[in-house]
Amino acid sequence: MSMQAYQAYQNNSVETASPGELTLMLYNGCLKFMKLAKKGIEEKNIELRNTNIQKAQKIVQELMITMNPDYSITQEVMPLYDYVNRRLMDANLKNDATILDEAFGIMTDFRDTWKEVVKQTRQQQFGAGGNA
Repeated sequence: MSMQAYQAYQNNSVETASPGELTLMLYNGCLKFMKLAKKGIEEKNIELRNTNIQKAQKIVQELMITMNPDYSITQEVMPLYDYVNRRLMDANLKNDATILDEAFGIMTDFRDTWKEVVKQTRQQQFGAGGNA
């Protein structure tokens, strides 16, 4: 697949995604950037580490500002997002893969939980009454 075709596919994926799927894309992007940052730490590549930790932080911050304060779950999740954001900062400042792994684990749990929510929502919308 050409790079241009791939870019068109990706743009279409984002433009046609549900809000739940967009959130899932954010989680996956955050995890991808954390993996690249860890590679930067392992290879002693400061720019790779710094750039990708900052990208991961921007995604966490986006997740934080888009949370609906009217839901009680927001009060439980927001401190965890804040914690992950601070741990990303610590991992960057201390060049510490262990701290990055901790943040990665938390975001993986969020992503996996959210993936299940999206799956169940799809089943309710499209598989009502049947075994999807």
